[in-house]
Amino acid sequence: MGWGSAYSLFNTVADALIEANATDEIKEKTLTTVIARLQAEDWDTELDSLQSYLDDPTIVRAFAANDITWPEG
Repeated sequence: MGWGSAYSLFNTVADALIEANATDEIKEKTLTTVIARLQAEDWDTELDSLQSYLDDPTIVRAFAANDITWPEG
């Protein structure tokens, strides 16, 4: 069974970086690492978080760096 509540943790970190006006470089590097760690703990709601940030190319890249992309179509 996966870790479904991790989306709340991820979204909290992502929102904090956005609110702090973190640079794209810091945001991408930080969130790429966070995503990898959450996946290692069997995160199974990645797409829920990704969907919340589809309008942020930096966050989308962080997901893509961990082989998570929004399904087309």
